[in-house]
Amino acid sequence: MTGTRRSLCPRCQRPAAACLCTAVRPVAHRVQVLILMHPLERHQAKGTARLLHLCLPGSRLLVGESFAPDALAQALIEPWSDADRQAPRHAVLLYPATPHDSPGAAPAPMPPGWLACPERLRLVVLDGTWRKSRKMLWANPQLQALPRLALHAPPASRYAIRKAHAPHQLSTLEAAQLALQQLDPANPGTAALGAAMQAFMAQQQAYWPAARSAMLNATPPT
Repeated sequence: MTGTRRSLCPRCQRPAAACLCTAVRPVAHRVQVLILMHPLERHQAKGTARLLHLCLPGSRLLVGESFAPDALAQALIEPWSDADRQAPRHAVLLYPATPHDSPGAAPAPMPPGWLACPERLRLVVLDGTWRKSRKMLWANPQLQALPRLALHAPPASRYAIRKAHAPHQLSTLEAAQLALQQLDPANPGTAALGAAMQAFMAQQQAYWPAARSAMLNATPPT
């Protein structure tokens, strides 16, 4: 028996009925973003990483769990533009310090001057559940050694469709928006990511009716 394969949107790689493109809100941003997506998230309909990538012109997305050291090193430090060749970027991992960090590969402290120059930063975001992201961190010593950014008092996630184990565990898009606001607070453009998240949640209501009331009662993004 042969089935009919659903056509995919060439831009977001989602089936036409679940295309993300109407939720995309382009964002002007100085901090580059490298999204490392766990393979099991690649076809996750409720995931927000691809929407984040489409909203951020200065972003790249790689799929994997354990990356080849040379390939990961290139993604972390290679120039993405002519400006990067003149002023190389500093990679910062969006991940809190945890008691599970390997003793021999503790994260480097954040050099104080880095935060004063958001245009020199490259934010690394792990896309996956907490369990998957921990596996990605442990599998890649280069990620463990990066200086880390922890979110300051993150609010509870508004994304009711995908269950989190704790209120502070956010979707990838929500976490990246807060991180960009911390790294570049003078940029009002990152608010558009909140609008993209709101549009995405509204789109998902048709597919996940059980979350409809929770979404309707969610606090609008600021």
